[in-house]
Amino acid sequence: MSAVCADGRVSAMECGEKSAVRRTSGGGEGSLDRLLPSINTSLSPRKRTTSQCKSEPPLLRTSKRTIYTAGRPPWYNEHGTQSKEAFVIGLCGGSASGKTTVARKIIEALDVPWVVLLSMDSFYKVLTAEQQLQAANNDYNFDHPDAFDFSLLVHTLRKLKQGKSVKIPVYDFTTHGRQKEWKTVYGASVIIFEGIMLFADKELLKLLDMKIFVDTDSDIRLVRRLRRDITERGRDIEGVIKQYNKFVKPAFEQYIEPTMRLADIVVPRGGGNMVAIDLIVQHVHSQLEERKLRWDMAALASAHQAQPLPQTLSVLESTPQVRGMHTIIRNKETSRDEFIFYSKRLMRLLIERALSFLPSQVHVVQTPQGEDYEGRTFHGKRITGVSILRAGETMEPALRAVCKDVRIGKILIQTNQDTGEPELHYLRLPKDISEDHVILTDCTVSTGAAAMMAIRVLLDHDAQEDKILLVSLLMAEMGVHSVAYAFPQVKIITTAVDKKVNDLFHIIPGIGNFGDRYFGTDAPPDWSDDDMDEPSC
Repeated sequence: MSAVCADGRVSAMECGEKSAVRRTSGGGEGSLDRLLPSINTSLSPRKRTTSQCKSEPPLLRTSKRTIYTAGRPPWYNEHGTQSKEAFVIGLCGGSASGKTTVARKIIEALDVPWVVLLSMDSFYKVLTAEQQLQAANNDYNFDHPDAFDFSLLVHTLRKLKQGKSVKIPVYDFTTHGRQKEWKTVYGASVIIFEGIMLFADKELLKLLDMKIFVDTDSDIRLVRRLRRDITERGRDIEGVIKQYNKFVKPAFEQYIEPTMRLADIVVPRGGGNMVAIDLIVQHVHSQLEERKLRWDMAALASAHQAQPLPQTLSVLESTPQVRGMHTIIRNKETSRDEFIFYSKRLMRLLIERALSFLPSQVHVVQTPQGEDYEGRTFHGKRITGVSILRAGETMEPALRAVCKDVRIGKILIQTNQDTGEPELHYLRLPKDISEDHVILTDCTVSTGAAAMMAIRVLLDHDAQEDKILLVSLLMAEMGVHSVAYAFPQVKIITTAVDKKVNDLFHIIPGIGNFGDRYFGTDAPPDWSDDDMDEPSC
């Protein structure tokens, strides 16, 4: 790409050359103040004493839940593997050059959900006791490449680019150390990463799809730094100036300014250069359109016709009791009370059946009669239940009844009525499920689209595929095949499998909309078995 000059036009010059138009520090009294955002002295400034790492999708927050009002479409293909990586924008520039402002202007102009903004400030190294003392006296160089944990930074960005869940350290500028609690970031379509040394590492550069350098006059950067460090970080003016002259200015000249030649785009004036930002946004939109995944549910439906059911499927034995309960809950004349009662009976049987697939080992105990009894005990770290809202949530009581102290997570997935794609709207998982056996519950599975997305989310959070059990009251053959094809190590357990799915992707003969029948709500005319309505909060 070409560099963007100060007047907003595209220049043919190399990115390494400095912009011909520079802002000078002269020009009369108050010239710098006119270039800087005014400070409202009537309000106490909001202090930012920690590094920032924010997710920017549209949100609906309640006391218990966070709902993503613009759902995340599939980021994987029919094989269950990631089909598109996140688009990573790297924003480099001197300290207080306006990188964060440019990043936020890009986010506003992009107007797409699932954008993640990361700061390199989060990746400062943990200081030794001696370095802590130097930092307290403004004698530690935070503007040197050695001050950053590049190995952690590259590892984190690579995982996030691949669609994985990552934990981001939170750096406290007042104590010059990392906080105990790290932030979890997941689900990025676009990643904007800003930092002063972003172009200083070769491995990091390879992960950047677009490299932007924010070029701001040094006098402006100094004034901004003074304001920020004094008002937000509690520093004194002498310490800030000492640190600037000793470390910040030399580091910019030695390490940061030379990397301007590596940039695809140079943006003078920072966030005020809307012409440059518009050009950036246009390019990002074109890249996202090229990477867009389009689901073809009809093709998915016909892909596995006439294929035998997979060996990973286990269907509850169709005893007269099981058959009788299915007769009751499938009957459209069944009252809601009876529907709930017999559904719960089936759920309990189904969960007990699912638990039989968990690993066990021999365990000898002594009976009250003083005799040894050779039994079995669970051989694993932990059991976690994850329900696909809202119908899958009805299976939680049965799981809790037979699994003491089970941890519970929730996922909300809805079908986009315009595209037919499943979309992720809400996610809450227990911490560290990497070693857990995960029981994923959903009452009905027709196409398998919601189940596939839920499994992909679990894998992105480091769950192991062979430790995931998909448990559903009723499934269509199409859904069974779709899940087994994408995730061949996932165990599938159900009470019955129906052969057909109609043009609206309803299971035939089916059970109706389970959530509406269970909760007593009315289904819309175009409901789908895989639709999970938004839960009440």
